[in-house]
Amino acid sequence: MCGIVGAVAERHVQEILLEGLRRLEYRGYDSAGMAVLSDDARLNRQRAVGKVAALENKLADAALKGTLGIAHTRWATHGRPSEQNAHPHQSGDSLAVVHNGIIENHETLKGELEAQGYVFTSETDTEVIAHLLSREFTLAQDLLQAVQRSVALLEGAYALAVVHRADPDAIIGARKGSPLVVGVGIGEAFLASDPLALLQVTDRFIYMMEGDVVRLSQGGSIELFDAGGERVERPTHIFEHGDGVTSKGGYRHFMLKEIHEQSQVIAATLEGRLGDHQVLVNSFGTDAEQLFRGVRQVHIIACGTSYHAGMVARYWIEKLAGVPTQVEVASEYRYREVVVPEGTLFVTLSQSGETADTLAALRFAKQRDYRGSLAICNVPGSSLVRESDLTLMTQAGPEIGVASTKAFTTQLVALMLLALALGRVRGANGEHAPIVQGLRELPGVINQVLALDGEVERLSMAFAEKHHALFLGRGAHFPIAQEGALKLKEISYIHAEAYPAGELKHGPLALVDSEMPVIAVAPNDELLEKLKSNLQEVRARGGELFVFADESIRMETSAHLHVLRVPAVSDALAPIVYTIPLQLLAYHVAVLKGTDVDQPRNLAKSVTVE
Repeated sequence: MCGIVGAVAERHVQEILLEGLRRLEYRGYDSAGMAVLSDDARLNRQRAVGKVAALENKLADAALKGTLGIAHTRWATHGRPSEQNAHPHQSGDSLAVVHNGIIENHETLKGELEAQGYVFTSETDTEVIAHLLSREFTLAQDLLQAVQRSVALLEGAYALAVVHRADPDAIIGARKGSPLVVGVGIGEAFLASDPLALLQVTDRFIYMMEGDVVRLSQGGSIELFDAGGERVERPTHIFEHGDGVTSKGGYRHFMLKEIHEQSQVIAATLEGRLGDHQVLVNSFGTDAEQLFRGVRQVHIIACGTSYHAGMVARYWIEKLAGVPTQVEVASEYRYREVVVPEGTLFVTLSQSGETADTLAALRFAKQRDYRGSLAICNVPGSSLVRESDLTLMTQAGPEIGVASTKAFTTQLVALMLLALALGRVRGANGEHAPIVQGLRELPGVINQVLALDGEVERLSMAFAEKHHALFLGRGAHFPIAQEGALKLKEISYIHAEAYPAGELKHGPLALVDSEMPVIAVAPNDELLEKLKSNLQEVRARGGELFVFADESIRMETSAHLHVLRVPAVSDALAPIVYTIPLQLLAYHVAVLKGTDVDQPRNLAKSVTVE
């Protein structure tokens, strides 16, 4: 959510920094600030609670003049939204820093620094970095070395931009676990957490790698160092796409654009939330670890697509954390006598954070004896976020298509992080390392699946004249089948249902004939052989089968059996991957049917009434 902008220019940078902050407003924030080094090497700062406009109003009365500066939009994690907690943070009147991420060992470092005489004036983990940098600068008398020495002591995730009046021509940046890019100008250089922040000044970017430290200095000089302190060169990339979220960006529909954005937004959702082999529990909030330690059961409440995400999470949380999990539709939850076992965590899922039924369920739950509440949401500052004890923001960005796509998969990623976090506090770290590595590789696998778009489009032609469809899945893929059916009915208006494949003979098999397409999700997991038996039942009744299957499975396309091979992925993460081709299928069928893909009839993006 937080945003960083920095500039070393041949002109006053205040307006460059302000425009950068405006371009990051979509990420959500609760305060903003800026620090600029004046021509006489004085460090001047302005901060404001609320929107960037509030900071802009302050600057109108007291402009920050100088050719070097840093700025920030903050979403509160450590400490409430206040001017005192807003970035940049200073150590004395010499050094200022802005920071994205979470420093896990900030309490230990704070105690050490207080013992050395440093005085803290905020509630944030970032102020620890400011004083740590100041201490290391006193020892090294070199800002670059001070940053390199300081980041070696930090545990967690960070992206930093640092200025010091003793080095008035330079900004030092560093990243680990949170994104940071260098903007390459003509005689100027820039720094940001997102290239969109800098498109008004450059379209050339260097993407910093994990552990990199960079020195930007007057004249546009850029010096990059790797985690070992060695000087390195990184390629410069041309940013070829605009940043307007109201543009389809060359795609026929917003839905297709948003399907193809999923590798990017999944990567953004993971940024700053993974350590070397485990999830960073404090990604969920300052008090998350203490709260999670007492969790003995989880209740997940959601509507529609989000409900399907919660259904998948039940499998993950019970397997990876050993915590019993219950999932309920929000509109039903508060109309019964709810029994709340001791130590139950209340989890809400919502793209908008304003879903009326989910909000009402949260308010109902606050009157019960829950251990705490967690909101997983895509809109910072929404009611659901404001009213929950803990929050984890998905980074899907604005989703314009009514049928949710990238918001759903980022919810799944967030829920996997929750399962890993609960497992971590219960001592299951060793089992989680392969999943953490799989999460790092997930955006690349998603891109491989998106490359199957043409094949899915060809399959969709078989649905053009159909009026009904049946989706099958087993285990954690039953909710994915439900989501596939929902997408198809939402935008193509084809009646679709989903069933656990093992339930076929208990009723749905009566519907199967040559006019009923049957779509199955077939990952290579422990339920595969049972699923194959269920599919034989469909073939024996003359059904037309469309199987999305792991590429390692021996299953060939034949009469009435159409197989689309999906890249291999671990069992744990397969539900996220298999969602993508089902989204593409629904999209292409809707296009063939001639429906309004982005705004299907009778539906709204955010359901704010009961």
